[in-house]
Order: sequence, then C-alpha cells, then structure tokens
Amino acid sequence: MDVLLLSRLQFALTIMFHYLFPPLTIGLGVMLVVLEGLYLKTRDPQYEAATRFWTRIFALNFAMGVATGIVMEFQFGTNWATYSRYVGDVFGSALAAEGIFAFFLESGFLAVLVFGWNRVSPRMHFFATVMVCLGSIFSSIWIIVANSWQQTPAGYHLVERMVNGQKQVRAEITDFWAVVFNPSTMHRLIHVWIGAFILGAFFVMSVTAFYILKKRHEEIARKTFKAALVVGALASMAALISGHFQANNVYRHQPAKLAAFEGHFRTGEGGAPLFLFGIPDEKNQQVRYAVSVPGGLSFLIHGDAKRVVRGLDQVPRSEWPPVGLSFQTYHLMATLGILFIVLTLFALLLLWRGKLFRSRWLLWVFVLAVVGPYLSNQAGWAAAEVGRQPWIVYKLLKTSEALSPAVHAGHVLGSILMFGVIYSMLFAVWIYVLHQKIRQGPIPAAADEEIAREGLLAAAAQLARHEGASLTAASDKPETPGRNP
Repeated sequence: MDVLLLSRLQFALTIMFHYLFPPLTIGLGVMLVVLEGLYLKTRDPQYEAATRFWTRIFALNFAMGVATGIVMEFQFGTNWATYSRYVGDVFGSALAAEGIFAFFLESGFLAVLVFGWNRVSPRMHFFATVMVCLGSIFSSIWIIVANSWQQTPAGYHLVERMVNGQKQVRAEITDFWAVVFNPSTMHRLIHVWIGAFILGAFFVMSVTAFYILKKRHEEIARKTFKAALVVGALASMAALISGHFQANNVYRHQPAKLAAFEGHFRTGEGGAPLFLFGIPDEKNQQVRYAVSVPGGLSFLIHGDAKRVVRGLDQVPRSEWPPVGLSFQTYHLMATLGILFIVLTLFALLLLWRGKLFRSRWLLWVFVLAVVGPYLSNQAGWAAAEVGRQPWIVYKLLKTSEALSPAVHAGHVLGSILMFGVIYSMLFAVWIYVLHQKIRQGPIPAAADEEIAREGLLAAAAQLARHEGASLTAASDKPETPGRNP
C-alpha cells in the first residue's frame, strides 16, 4: 500500500464530503436575504413563511458544515506534517482570520436568525439574516486565500534552519496583503461564490418544483421558485464570464494546468483547438474521439484564433499533472455550466409567456437538476487540485515531499475506513432530517408561532404533571413515627 496515495485519497474523501455543505450554506444565505427582502418590501406573508422554512434548512446545513470541517485541520498535522511546517505561517494567519472575522459573525447572528422571529423587529431580523449571509461568505474568503496561495504563492520568503541535524525549510509571510491578494485569489474567490449561488438557487428550485408538482404549498412554492430562478439565471451567466477570466489567469500563472484542462499536448505554430469532448491519451500525446473547435482555445486566451498557446511539451514530463482526470473534471464543470444557462433562460422565457408552471416535464427536470450544481462544484475543485499536481505548493513543494514521516499506510487505511463509516452515518442523518423538514414544508407565520407556543405549553403542562405526581407521592408516604406530619 502506498502511503502517499492513501493520504491523498483520505484528504479527497474528507474534503469532498465537507464541500457538500459550505456552498449550499452560502447559496441558501443569499436566498434567505432575497426572500426576506421581498417580504420587507411587499409585506406578503407568503415570503415570510418561505424565509422561515429555508432558515430551518440553512441551520441544519450550517451544523453539518461545522461538524465535517473540523476534520480537515487535524489532517494537516497527522498526515501532512512536512507540509504543515512549510506553510504553517501562511495557513495559520488565514485560518485565524476565518475564526475572528467570519465564524463568530455567522454563528452569533445565526441565533437571531433562527430564534428571533417576533422577538426582534423585522428590520433587525433582516439585518441578522444579512450578517449570517456575509459571515458564510467571509468564511470562504480565508479558505480560498490559503488555497490560492498554494496555487500562486506571493508575499513570503523561505527560511532555512537545522533541526536534529536535518535542514528544514519554512515559508514565512513578509507581506500579509500580498498573501491575501495573491495572483489567483480574486478570480478563484468570485468563481467559488458564483458556484455556491447556483447551488443554492437550484436547491430551492428543486424543492419548490416538487411542491408545485404535488400541489402542496403551491402559492408559496411558485413565488419562491420565481425568486430562485432569477438568482440561478444571473449566477449561471456570471459563471461563464468568471470562468473565462479564471482560465486566462490559470494560463498566465499555471500554463501546465490549463494545458491539462484542455488536452493541449503540443505547442504547435498556432491555432490551438478547443476540445468540446474527447479522451486524452498521454502516451501518444493526443485527444482521441475528439470534437473540437479549430482555433477556439487560441481565440479564448488571446482573442486571436491563430496565436500560439503553450502546451504540455513546454513542461518537463515529471511535472505534468494527471491529464485525463484534469481534462474530464474540467470539461464536466464547463459542460454543466452551459446547461445551467440554457435551462434557466428557457425557464425564464416560459415564465414570461405564462407557461412555466404548466410545463410539468420541465418542473421534473428542475427537481432532478440540483444534482448538476453539486457535481459542478465538486468537479471544479477536483480539477483545480489535481491540475496543480505534482505540486502541493506550486513550484515550491511537491506533494510527495509533504507527508508525515511517522505515518504508515496501515494507519491511513484504518482512518479512511473509520471516516467512511462515520460520514455514511452523518450523511444518512442529514438526508433523514432534511427529508422530514421538506416533508413538513413551509408553515404560515401565525401557525409556526402557534406550534412553538403549543410546544412550550405542552412542556410546561408535562412539567406540572411531573411535579404534581411527585408531591402526591410524597404525601402518600407513611409518616415517620415520633414526627409531626
């Protein structure tokens, strides 16, 4: 068993499972702001009921994100000790900033968001909703900063020292803001946010389309679907623009990664094709079964279909990323992004013509379409991380050099099996609770408060019965001889 392969698999497992929740949290946070903003503007109780419902879903997802995120930080010290020592100064600053500026902001106002209905003013509650949304967004900033620094390091210098007769190298910050605004941070940050907005919108559309099809909560579902559709369409079109600039930035700073994304093996004289589909063959350095646009890649990068695009032949073979996996994950993300645009614009057209909610087949498409944003978010991260290989810190530290020397393959395999069981159970609980909340559906605000009051009254009555039973039992006890009753 290869400890490097197992350690990478474990990290991929824990990261990808965790990443089921943060983008949905960010996306739902934006939808909560939109829905509650519409409620404040229109005073329509349907929007209030929708906001209350999605707040419960948001709180569940937030809890899952926190629980699964803790594991990642421990892995840095257990499996990747050399890496942690190398980048500890950079990562420590970013993760500390996340806790100070993001987590406490989000979790502090979450209590007002969840429990503040009819306890604070509507405007104050909306302010709490905005703060929770911003907190989830701020949290992503510092993670992206740390990860982007790995892709395009900046604002550091290397310090060497001898420990137990061995030379150790450590990257230390010389310019904090250069670290934060390294060459890829803003491009990657915007693209990640947009992906989260798409997921949140499609998740809301999936649930509300199901309600419409089943003729449950129809009025609330239709209004919520319309709001989510607008957000989804805008975010999907923004993703296309953001992705273009992101790809150009990757070409400037990580040309081998973009060449792997596009299956571009040979530099040639110009007019690099843009592959829409194919299977890269690293051995023969070609893309088999290819469907391509002649000169398309040159045009997208340079604005000129005849310009030269650097290929993988400009990079030492030992520094090639896994081309097949990079190519397929990147193309999966891009293809799904185009489908999101087509689907949402077509739905907006039908909405404008008054035919959307009569098109049952399209509503069923939206029920299932939530799988697409999940896949595209996961595929995008996989492409970014696999495409960086063999470097864990680009051009500074290779992944094979970043392992913990004291950890063996058996240890890692055992922890993979353990995490597999635990995460399977967590996922089952999440699906069960989510299903229960969706099955219950939105509740009108008055009924929601009545349920809460009835719950409190029932608890008080049960407590009173318990106390009464205790007093009765005490009075039925036989008196102790020689003592007054």
